[in-house]
Amino acid sequence: MIKLLVVEDDHVLSDNIKEIISEIGEVTQVYDGSEGLYELESGVYDLAVLDLMIPEMNGYEVLAHLRKKNILTPVLILTAKDGLEDKIEGFERGADDYLTKPFYREELLMRIKALLKRSLGLFSDHTLEYQGIVCDLQQNTVEYKKQLLQIQGKEFELLVYFLQNKGIILTKEQIFDRIWGFDSDTTITVVEVYMSNLRKHLRETGLDKEIKTLRNVGYILQGE
Repeated sequence: MIKLLVVEDDHVLSDNIKEIISEIGEVTQVYDGSEGLYELESGVYDLAVLDLMIPEMNGYEVLAHLRKKNILTPVLILTAKDGLEDKIEGFERGADDYLTKPFYREELLMRIKALLKRSLGLFSDHTLEYQGIVCDLQQNTVEYKKQLLQIQGKEFELLVYFLQNKGIILTKEQIFDRIWGFDSDTTITVVEVYMSNLRKHLRETGLDKEIKTLRNVGYILQGE
């Protein structure tokens, strides 16, 4: 499941944005810059929609802190500040796109989909492909050489998370927060259980050998 973060202090507008983009993925809402930065530092989001004029820490500051820490989560600035200088500063601070209010529903969706295609390697709106493996993000199915693999539920989300982060170390904590959520009742040991099951289902593809265990740290899909 694609995870999106909306950082917008206007609760009504935030709800409207959530309603629009929920068709793309799971949406989390926060209402100030400090909370937005905290969420983005977790590394579990695929994209953020960020207002500039927000309390605690403005959008420019959030972006600057993110990029300084080399967190490359795509960020779409959505703001009423429509001056050329504002847009230039936004891009200089590390924004991936800039959209001004008021906005059209269709344009917001198109811009987010375009950023996700670029960052996640999507070849179509709902497909992720890697070495013969095809994940349908709409149907939540996995195929290998036209054959359906029995990878479902959390295992599917786990596989997609690795494919979206090839060559990046994913700690057990990151995986747990991403797949099960901060408020889950289960424990972090569930990650090892699902990793073992996922490897079994990937054995025929050879991908199981590319996902390496880093002792006391986490895992990494080494990639091509």
